[in-house]
Amino acid sequence: MPHSYLRPALLTALLAAGTLFARAQQPVSYPLPSEVDKQTRALMVADTTYIQQHYTKTEYQIRMRDGVKLHTVVYAPKDADRVKYPILLNRTPYSVGPYGPGKYKFTLGPSSTMLHEGYIFAYQDVRGKYMSEGEFVDMRPEKDTYKGKNDIDEGTDTFDTIEWLVKKGPKNNGRVGQWGISYPGFYTATGLLSRHPALKASSPQAPIADWFWDDFHHNGAFFLPHAFNFLASFGLPRPAPTPTGNPGFQHGTPDGYDFFMKMGPLKNADSRYYKGQVAFWNEMMAHPNYDAFWQARNLRPHLKNLNKNTAVLTVGGFNDAEDLFGALQTYKAIEQQNPGMTNGLVMGPWVHGGWARGTGELVGNVAYGESPSLYYQKEIEAPFFKSYLKDGKRPNVAEATVFEGGTNQWRTFDAWPPKQAQERTLYFQADGKIGFEQPTTGSGFDQYLSDPAHPVPANEGMATGMTREYMTDDQRFASRRPDVLTYQTDVLTEDLTLAGPIEALLQVATTGTDADWVVKIIDVYPNDTPDNPRLNPSVKLGGYQQMVRSEVMRGRFRNSFSQPEAFVPNQVTAVPFTVQDLCHTFQKGHRLMVQVQSSWFPMVDRNPQTFVPNINEADEKDFQTATHRLYHSPQSASQLKVRVL
Repeated sequence: MPHSYLRPALLTALLAAGTLFARAQQPVSYPLPSEVDKQTRALMVADTTYIQQHYTKTEYQIRMRDGVKLHTVVYAPKDADRVKYPILLNRTPYSVGPYGPGKYKFTLGPSSTMLHEGYIFAYQDVRGKYMSEGEFVDMRPEKDTYKGKNDIDEGTDTFDTIEWLVKKGPKNNGRVGQWGISYPGFYTATGLLSRHPALKASSPQAPIADWFWDDFHHNGAFFLPHAFNFLASFGLPRPAPTPTGNPGFQHGTPDGYDFFMKMGPLKNADSRYYKGQVAFWNEMMAHPNYDAFWQARNLRPHLKNLNKNTAVLTVGGFNDAEDLFGALQTYKAIEQQNPGMTNGLVMGPWVHGGWARGTGELVGNVAYGESPSLYYQKEIEAPFFKSYLKDGKRPNVAEATVFEGGTNQWRTFDAWPPKQAQERTLYFQADGKIGFEQPTTGSGFDQYLSDPAHPVPANEGMATGMTREYMTDDQRFASRRPDVLTYQTDVLTEDLTLAGPIEALLQVATTGTDADWVVKIIDVYPNDTPDNPRLNPSVKLGGYQQMVRSEVMRGRFRNSFSQPEAFVPNQVTAVPFTVQDLCHTFQKGHRLMVQVQSSWFPMVDRNPQTFVPNINEADEKDFQTATHRLYHSPQSASQLKVRVL
């Protein structure tokens, strides 16, 4: 979910900086950082000046049906009394500031592309955040029935807001669009549940769909620094409406690996740092399984019987470390439960929110070609909103517009995953091989010692949080560890394009009673790959092991996410799980590599490898070393089902 770095001021700054880099044709012509800062400031000032000259800012307290007032800031073109413009709504828990007369945002709308196109932009602090009244509830559960005016959810708040804006706000053309990234993306998706007839276009972007898979959890495994750092600030109570936010957590060290190791088991977080102030952390700790608490925060079942006159465009990034699941699953839920509805998907090579800032050309050390973000903003996003909110013409936007890594090209499909993709199976094999040939002989396995006291690091660098670029990081450091199993194909003699989800089926055994299983899909570059002059000279691309997809499975949930089960020591056990979607071409001359490991620290909290009923309450004594085996025999064939274009 986005933090303050996704607020419009910084979006503009980063977009401007990215634009400057995009204009450079040769490495030597790139502006120095000081020049970028100077030019970025100039562009920000230009946008701010334009807004002040062409928009009127008004702040409202809009009353909801239960009497709670939500603070809403509206920027209307100064000629709105003569020209009827559509409304674009953004509902957020991250502040609609700056507050007060004469204080303006640095940019307006989903991108600077739309700033000059003529919209009324409305921003709202959601219930219980910043200047809005009421109580904030994390991913407030949606209702299917309502018993009275005090029975509210985000769908009703959106309905009441749209109703007020259309009828009592600035003069408008009666059409409303909504957009938002991450948590605001969740509020955009819940806005569909308002089913308001004026809502004509909705774009949930990196929306949270289910918090047992988005952000803080992946298949039940807990993403420690992301949850800890976010809730240390966002999760603090707000006793009364306020224009200011909470300070960020100070770790006292740049070394996240060291910080979280010294913190010890998860149960120490509250006693040592939160001191009972972060209620949602303690709620998470009390609900380690997919029980009613989490099921109520699954938005997908509610995305049905939507207004067929609302067009939806869900947007996500294949390198989104936070809400890749949410984008894919929100699109899927709407598609399956609303036949005939206009419902599209855009998946680019971006990090979280990367389509709204910068050019999207670089993620970590991986280059994705010229300006995928600007292409999306100008050719897809702006035409989408213009079509449904202004001229009513259907935009030339495909059902699924997807960026293919490796070849760095946009592709369009009439469905996602692509119907033409053929299912094939990659089998783990002896001697560190993986391929499409099924094992026919032997009783082979590979094994490693997994020690919670020395977990596999998530990356080579030091970071106290989950880095945005980890999904493209070089994995050579992990290949060299004895507690990471590495398998790879021979050098590819032709391109291999994978598109869609990957279904993993690991046949494993452990001397312990619990274990995590991490699978990483990696593109291995040829040894003679030239370096990129835009990168730090220390980054060598010859033999680079680019992670293109990864996922973790908490083994106790292999049969049920609601009812965890211990492993029987030394018994071969099937562990199935889904590795999230990708669209990537492993080019001729490259190799496809798969790594398997059982720790990924500190990004994922350590599994004690001793089964305890509530894994979040494990004690130091529960953390034990264990030997894990991965089988690749005919009888127990570990495998990955992939879709090949």
